[in-house]
Amino acid sequence: MQITHIAVFGAGTMGHGIAQVAAQAGFKVALYDIRQEFVDKGLAAIKANLDKGVEKGKVTPEQRTATLANLRGATQVAEAAAGAQLTIEAIPEKIELKHDLFRTLDSLCPPQTIFGSNTSSLSIARLAAATRRPDKFIGLHFFNPVHIMKLLEVVVAHGTSDETLAACKAVGEKLGKDCIVVKDFPGFATSRLGVCLGLEAIRMVEQGVATPQDIDKALELGYAHPMGPLKLTDLVGLDVRLNIADYLCAELKSDVFRAPELMRRMVAEGKLGKKSGQGFYKW
Repeated sequence: MQITHIAVFGAGTMGHGIAQVAAQAGFKVALYDIRQEFVDKGLAAIKANLDKGVEKGKVTPEQRTATLANLRGATQVAEAAAGAQLTIEAIPEKIELKHDLFRTLDSLCPPQTIFGSNTSSLSIARLAAATRRPDKFIGLHFFNPVHIMKLLEVVVAHGTSDETLAACKAVGEKLGKDCIVVKDFPGFATSRLGVCLGLEAIRMVEQGVATPQDIDKALELGYAHPMGPLKLTDLVGLDVRLNIADYLCAELKSDVFRAPELMRRMVAEGKLGKKSGQGFYKW
């Protein structure tokens, strides 16, 4: 099946980023959220990204116009899903919310429609259980900012068909992404490794080993990481990473993923990183 129409559910940071790269690649894209103001904010962020790309000479004015023409907003699930051959869910990491959305989509979409989830850690098989199409269900984990980061982590559950994997890899390649294929295991590859490193960096701050800035610099300069683990934690959100850590600790039964008390205290105090203006850094 050749995919030409994509529906993205969730117009937040990841959702509008996915919608942007899909529209830039020539797909017709519907961007959904529960309120018009959220949709408008997502579309405005896409336009701002494209405008910046034009200013830097990385996007032509014609490409900007074509990308925006490929986009439409929606506040009704049925409206967004209409005609979509691939749906990509990018709503909050709460399995109940995702199950509700996928049950609705399952009742609306024809049997051949592929369901993808941008979840960074939740079980693809558990998400697919809310539908009657486990063979058409797959993880499509993008990275922030989506229009810059090259990686796409494609997560296959036991029931995911080879045809679904091939179709989604073809989409990823058209989006200009480098795809890795990972089995459906807690934390997949990227979250499991990234969270592990981030938690250890937080423990080092907690123990007074070094400042956040010097710990990050150790990884940036010593191991050529583009960004240190503490700054990355600030960008992702301490609350988001805490939820993932708790999930991985329970699922993998490993103290490696037990969240440091410093992390819990910072989240309780509202120091969530960039989105709150304060984390390990001031933003």
